[in-house]
Amino acid sequence: MTAFNPAGNRWSNLDRPPLNTTALRRALVRPGALWTSFDVVESTGSTNTDLSARAIAGAEEGAVLVAEEQSAARGRLDRRWSAPARSGLFFSVLLRPGAHAIPIERWGWLPLLTGVAVATGLSRSAGVDTALKWPNDLLVTVDGEERKAGGILAERAGEDGVVIGIGLNVTLAKDELPVPTAGSLALAGAVSTDRDPLLRAVLRSLEQWYGDWRAAGGDPAASGLHDAYAAGCSTLGRTVRAELPGDTSLTGEAVAVDGDGRLVLATGEGVQHPVGAGDIVHLRPV
Repeated sequence: MTAFNPAGNRWSNLDRPPLNTTALRRALVRPGALWTSFDVVESTGSTNTDLSARAIAGAEEGAVLVAEEQSAARGRLDRRWSAPARSGLFFSVLLRPGAHAIPIERWGWLPLLTGVAVATGLSRSAGVDTALKWPNDLLVTVDGEERKAGGILAERAGEDGVVIGIGLNVTLAKDELPVPTAGSLALAGAVSTDRDPLLRAVLRSLEQWYGDWRAAGGDPAASGLHDAYAAGCSTLGRTVRAELPGDTSLTGEAVAVDGDGRLVLATGEGVQHPVGAGDIVHLRPV
């Protein structure tokens, strides 16, 4: 329901109220916690771009920037992504693994770690099973089909920092979806679409997973991350096509995620190929 409001203020859509910044900041920014600052802006081009600039200027690890609406949000391969204002969670966080002597070759696990954290948080707070499509898509089931409800984008920020952007469709209705293959928590039957507790749950889950990974020196096995990701990854065990840089592609069964976070494909010739970057297409069984 949309209320009549000639001023067009932020409460004009009663079904999509604004985030309670004060309450969220109080709940998340605490002594000894990972999250050191929490800011919400009404609209911006990209929270990743904005937070990356803050990171380069010296922002502390644990900065969180949320936008009620983004006009130039980016996904992998520089794809554009948009959604109505306050219809989802659009935010970025700043982590500084280099400040904790985490070897740079292990930083590639951060988007996978974030996927596990988001799925864990949403399971608790929304009652929705979120599957992970390698390397950065969040999938939900709508009408018996997998649909993309969100994505993750990790970008280097300075010498020791990584900014991780997360976009998640929460209340989008069917007629608001950007493409027919998209989904949202509401369409997946979430028990709650209140964005405040959803965001708290996701950030607390991310804090826990990042803390465990960091304590293990970035080791995905010792931190439990490798097993957790494999258990939640819907790509494993399926026939997929990897669209690789240089306009090449590779088709095979996704048999594993290796110690470097790469997807391992077994081709029909019995050869195993690790894929570190590329677009993955889930192929339907013939």
